[in-house]
Amino acid sequence: MLLGYVSLGVIMILQINSVNRSMFWICLYLFGMNSFLNGVSVNTTVGFLEKKFNRRMMSTCHGMYSLGGGVSAGLATIFFALGLSPRIQVLLIAITILTVVYFNRKHLLAHDRIIHSGSGLKFPSLSILSISFLCMVLFMAEGCVADWSAIYLRESLHGTKEIMGLGYAGFSAAMTIGRLNGDSIITKFGSKRVVITGALMAATGFSIVVLAPLVSIAIAGYILIGFGCCCIVPVLFSTSGKIPNVSPVEGFAMVTTGGLIGFLTGPSLIGIISEKLNLSAGLSLLILLMIVAAIVAWRNKFLESKKLLTAEMPYDEQIY
Repeated sequence: MLLGYVSLGVIMILQINSVNRSMFWICLYLFGMNSFLNGVSVNTTVGFLEKKFNRRMMSTCHGMYSLGGGVSAGLATIFFALGLSPRIQVLLIAITILTVVYFNRKHLLAHDRIIHSGSGLKFPSLSILSISFLCMVLFMAEGCVADWSAIYLRESLHGTKEIMGLGYAGFSAAMTIGRLNGDSIITKFGSKRVVITGALMAATGFSIVVLAPLVSIAIAGYILIGFGCCCIVPVLFSTSGKIPNVSPVEGFAMVTTGGLIGFLTGPSLIGIISEKLNLSAGLSLLILLMIVAAIVAWRNKFLESKKLLTAEMPYDEQIY
């Protein structure tokens, strides 16, 4: 994690100072690869901490991630208001990251587990695929809200440009609030109930958005989607690292891959349907997918009630 975040800051500086397109593309590729590996590393470490202290903390960590996204958006607004160029903005953020990493290096280096997850490529088991599918649907929903909510409010419901971003803002606020309180919610009601209820809430939210006659009602639908989705991904990440006979790294990597596929392909798929029909029809696909996700979660045996899922069977993990 230490090297990952140091290199992330360096890549950000190189990216904004690219001298040609090739250098910029390479920096984008390295940034994406670095972010993926950092995500697997951090979530794996949180999974180990959950095992060690026998308590849930994944949702809170994801809540801080959501909070960071909101803070960064706010900072960008302030920076532009101050007349700072994008180059200066990125430089300030990169320096901040490197400074935080430097003063927390002892804590980051304390997590020195090296996990062997097997060599070569292999097809994931059905248990991983079902959780990966759930993650794909959730990331698809997040991607579509991020990419299409403003357009839907502006073009389909004829909202003003001043309020067209409130759909995503409400969604993000609900996600952050829900995740910061998610660990206690998951502990109280159990991961299976949280995922099923959350998926059905998100399906209801998308139904409200699609059928809404007014912008305000659609915004309320996006807020409901945020509350429905907020705890599902933390549950899936936490569960994927505790499946018997599966290394935590393998579980996190495969589930994250499914999520990234959904995040990248979802908005494009909605765009294709919208071009052929309309945006309401495209968003209706997410209603169906959320209902299917609830059914898959109900059938998944690794989403337990209230007790933390621990791997009683040995998996292919070697700690040096």
